Amino acid sequence: QVQLVESGGGYAQPGGSLRLSCAASGSIFSINTMGWYRQAPGKQRELVATITSRGSTNYADSVKGRFTVSRDNAKNTVYLQMNSLKPEDTAVYYCYLGVLVTPYWGQGTQVTVSS
Repeated sequence: QVQLVESGGGYAQPGGSLRLSCAASGSIFSINTMGWYRQAPGKQRELVATITSRGSTNYADSVKGRFTVSRDNAKNTVYLQMNSLKPEDTAVYYCYLGVLVTPYWGQGTQVTVSS
């Protein structure tokens, strides 16, 4: 059984920063992809950023240059550093773990950007 536990969501003003963390536990194959998706009210869940166990990253165009995804393989933990936040970044952020063809999801953490 794989479990993903997220932390670090909350409120920020436009231009501010937040850092999300997600720790994975359970039977996790060492070769995997971790990352973050988000879902705003009335919208579909969308990719934010992912990182493979070898360190290859992928970002949504909307967050490039502002967000940075990283991971600690020894801790099975993925991070998302979010800088220069905008109101349109407001969403529930979900941690993602992909092992072969199986996706796992965290429970979601709310990020709200507002003045």
